[in-house]
Amino acid sequence: MKDNKVVDISSIRTTCQNCGLYQLCLPMGLEEGDLDKLDKAIKRQHKVEKGEHLYKMRDAFKTVYALRSGSIKTYSTIENGQEQVTGFHLPGELLGLNSISTKFHTESAIALETSSVCEVPFDRLEELSKEIPSMQHHLLHVMSEEIQSDHCQLMMIAKMPAEARLARFLLSLSYHFSQRGFSATEFNLSMSRNDIANLLGLAVETVSRLFSHFQDNGLMTVERKHVLIHDLDGLMAVTTKCASQPLADDSSSA
Repeated sequence: MKDNKVVDISSIRTTCQNCGLYQLCLPMGLEEGDLDKLDKAIKRQHKVEKGEHLYKMRDAFKTVYALRSGSIKTYSTIENGQEQVTGFHLPGELLGLNSISTKFHTESAIALETSSVCEVPFDRLEELSKEIPSMQHHLLHVMSEEIQSDHCQLMMIAKMPAEARLARFLLSLSYHFSQRGFSATEFNLSMSRNDIANLLGLAVETVSRLFSHFQDNGLMTVERKHVLIHDLDGLMAVTTKCASQPLADDSSSA
């Protein structure tokens, strides 16, 4: 378990040539010469301010984004104008790949805090994937993970009780932070409780009540958006792990 530092998402910075997240992003497994090709294709230091859209639903799909720092929420707008949160994205994750088949974005992406992204034109990415087999393999792997994540999300909302949904959400964040070298047990939430409730298919009052319940049971301490998990095993016992998606216990056994 990596508990050496508390995560501050906005402090994570990455570049391809000197990248702490290279195993979680596009450069995974690339040789030095291949990495140079990718470097030339990437447009860096695109800053996205809090509340600013990276792209909007129905925008033409032209670019794949790699999140370097900060956090981004994706959401869709249904016919009655209501917003449905589809995910929260952290540094090292790719955005936009689910729009390849439609040629337009099927959801919107908005920064939850000041964020930074790398941009890779998709037509250039296709060319590089033909030249660099390891990149093609990695892209297929990432897309497969997205499908599995969507499947887990549907199962969670359909089958899990409320407390299991929130526990699983927190453990998923714990795992992601641990993978990036930050504390698995202490972090700040960049997303609101309204957004968490929306993603999990719960009422915001239920989410607030469950945070208090977990705190009363000694599983964690919650102060505004700061979360300190005292008992990862106890939190794990509350939920059911989706077979295709790792959680905090997987990082501790690595």
